[in-house]
Amino acid sequence: MNRLFAPFSVKPKMMAHQSTKVFIAFIFQLSFAICPAGAQTPRCHYTPQDSITVEKLLATGKTDVLYYARQFLGLPYVGQTLEIYPDDERLVLNTRELDCTTYVDVVAALTLCARRGETSFAQFVRQLHNQRYWDGKCDGYPSRIHYFSDWIRDNSRLGFASEVQQPAPPFTATQTVSVSYMTKHPQSYVSLKRHPEYIPVIARQEKDLTGHQFRYIPTAEVKNTKVVRQAVHDGDIVCIVTSAEGLDIAHLGIAVWHDDGLHFIDASSKHKKVVEETVTLQQYLKQRKNALGIRIVRLSK
Repeated sequence: MNRLFAPFSVKPKMMAHQSTKVFIAFIFQLSFAICPAGAQTPRCHYTPQDSITVEKLLATGKTDVLYYARQFLGLPYVGQTLEIYPDDERLVLNTRELDCTTYVDVVAALTLCARRGETSFAQFVRQLHNQRYWDGKCDGYPSRIHYFSDWIRDNSRLGFASEVQQPAPPFTATQTVSVSYMTKHPQSYVSLKRHPEYIPVIARQEKDLTGHQFRYIPTAEVKNTKVVRQAVHDGDIVCIVTSAEGLDIAHLGIAVWHDDGLHFIDASSKHKKVVEETVTLQQYLKQRKNALGIRIVRLSK
């Protein structure tokens, strides 16, 4: 079950000596409802701990993806953390509980901010907002990017990332995307259940994505070889291509090379936390019947 949290309800005390406590509680409450000044997004949801975590990490001056990826090791895996405002979409920022997509999204935003020398929480919020919504505009549930192939396309257009599809080998296979899962399973999405008027909009997005082709490395080629080590870099986003009906990408993580081959760091539903997988990525893929291979996305410098 998704663990949700809500803004605190503040009950001011009438006695003068409580006024300071009330003011602090009021400011604490506001942090759940609005974004910091200059964030250029209507509203967002976060806790004081989220802002502390972000600014502490950005203050290090690190620009390496793996540095940020490893800062979240051990944090709990929690799904559907973005679905807490089904009637009133807003940016949800949660650095304490992560699923595979929000984990990659947060690591990417931290890295991109750091590489531009941006260290404020407001700048991080802007970056995350621009990554997560079409054209960087939060305007209802359909404006959020739901399929990761679309995340790749939109973030590539904005200059935040680019997909690696050469050389061949190892990129010897082609995925022809066919997505329909959301519109065929609207009961799995609280916003679609409550707002069936969103379904035709999502259907148009699915139709636009369907038919696009992307090259990937098939499972058999995810080896500990020179050609794969040259093609896939530490810190690349690993996207597991799936044969599951109506889906494009089944899982995400961050690539990391070990002596025995390619591994990845992911928010794992199996381990219930963020982990650096002990098995190689090829072994991981072979254990999943719908996994066909990996697409690779590289963040901009």
